Amino acid sequence: MAEGDAGVRASVGFFSDKGPRKENEDFAAAVIGAELPEPRREVVAAIADGVGGARGGRVAAELAVRGFLDGFWDLPETMEVRRAGARVITALNAWINALGRQDPKLKGMACAFTALVLRGRVAHLLHIGDTRAYRLRRDRLACLTEDHSRDGSPGNSRVLTRALGAEREARLDYASHPVALHDRFLLCSDGVHGVMTDDRIAELLRERSAPDDTAKALVAAALDAGSADNCTALVLDVVALPTAASADVGGAIMQLPLIPTPAVGETVDGFALKALISDGRYSRIFGAQDEVEGGEAALKFPKPQVAAVATHHAAFVREAWVGAHVHSPWVAQILETPPGRQSCLYTVMPLYEGELLETRLSRRPAMGLEEGRAIAIGLARGVAALHRVGVIHRDIKPDNVILEGGGKLKLLDLGVVRVPGWEDFPPEDIPGTPAYMAPEMFNGEAGDEATDIYALGVTMFRAFTGEYPYGNPDAVSPPRRDRPKDLTALRPDLPAWLGAVLDRAIAANPGQRYRDAMEFAAEMEEGPARAPAPPRRPQTLLERAPVRFWQGVATLLALALLASLLLRRV
Repeated sequence: MAEGDAGVRASVGFFSDKGPRKENEDFAAAVIGAELPEPRREVVAAIADGVGGARGGRVAAELAVRGFLDGFWDLPETMEVRRAGARVITALNAWINALGRQDPKLKGMACAFTALVLRGRVAHLLHIGDTRAYRLRRDRLACLTEDHSRDGSPGNSRVLTRALGAEREARLDYASHPVALHDRFLLCSDGVHGVMTDDRIAELLRERSAPDDTAKALVAAALDAGSADNCTALVLDVVALPTAASADVGGAIMQLPLIPTPAVGETVDGFALKALISDGRYSRIFGAQDEVEGGEAALKFPKPQVAAVATHHAAFVREAWVGAHVHSPWVAQILETPPGRQSCLYTVMPLYEGELLETRLSRRPAMGLEEGRAIAIGLARGVAALHRVGVIHRDIKPDNVILEGGGKLKLLDLGVVRVPGWEDFPPEDIPGTPAYMAPEMFNGEAGDEATDIYALGVTMFRAFTGEYPYGNPDAVSPPRRDRPKDLTALRPDLPAWLGAVLDRAIAANPGQRYRDAMEFAAEMEEGPARAPAPPRRPQTLLERAPVRFWQGVATLLALALLASLLLRRV
């Protein structure tokens, strides 16, 4: 049993017995996301019942369950369950089907399969075959799946009409159901449900023993009832659920109306707007006094007249999701308001004291090496924190970096980030500021780690020189040059190694850029150590062998003296 960061808790137990069969071709497993090295909010359980002979059936069942669990966790948490599950099962179906056709010992192998995914307050089911999923809510039992089977010939058991791996394409059932606290779920093979009535299954589930004990009781009851098959039961109890707000941040935000952009002096939901911090194309940010809970905050309001309502909602949902998943001293926080307080669409952030990097660039003196290097390292660490959870910023520029002093900074404006698995902007509307966009983004690339590193490099080139490396001085046009300007020609006081670091970050070919933001940070930190040594001139004879040098000089002088004396005698 474990608790995720959204308050999801579940208790899981299972038991399996081969029954009268020689081998056990069933396989079941579960993973609680909060217990993973990189915690997730889901709980996932799966069961499979193999067909195709003892070896082939067992292989198919184990491949299906292990493959589904591994594959599901490899996909981003933001991808909807139906889409993620279908992607994994499609790949597994092709794999099992190919093995069954290529290996004579595994000929015809396939399996019935059922997976249960708990995310937020919803249970998602993916199902094919005659394994089953039940839910006991209070005292009422419901079967949540439909068997894909028919009666066989007289004297034979039922025949599967669908199975994972039996066909080249899997015909998968999907369903979703609301989850309530204390719901009890059962996944079982047909060796259990095939010989037991629903009333008998419900009776055992209602005893509310520990999941392990209940699973054992179900298998024992099936064997007592004369089951001639493998018997497997997995029982999952929902112990706690996230609040509705935390379970569906996006849903709550989508319900908030847009209001006309407010002005200084107005009060919204107890926030008194005291000063205008930023007035951009899409939003307006105010410094505010929180008259309800005390303290200061920054509030970001959309401008309804410049974009569709759905576009604004999507941007604010992205910011809220990143705020809930990224916790870095280099990335701006998003603060959650108490339930019921917020009546319209806006984002609440801490009120950071400092100046924008863009403002710093307008002041003299020009940025020195150590000041700029500290900014580059901090900014790269913030970008790396986003990349670790699969988020691409897409609009890194001096206007979106606030310098707090003391070497601290925050990366701002998370409204156009790319979150894996979420519906993105159409290709013609990919966001960003053209002067900071990598060349491949003008050819349809929606944004990835390499494009963020490019924008990071352009930002720091401007920080040091005040100019754009590719000659687009208006910051709204694509690059005009094939090669970047020479940093040391613009700033002869800066070392050559710095120019080399930035040139790699802003390389036109994404394959030539740094592999990740932390590699860029490491290069900035190690700059002096990696600076090339000055070229060495050949040593003179005096430097290499001073004794031999002076001996030679003395010999030459002696010869010269002797020659002089001989000339005088003549």
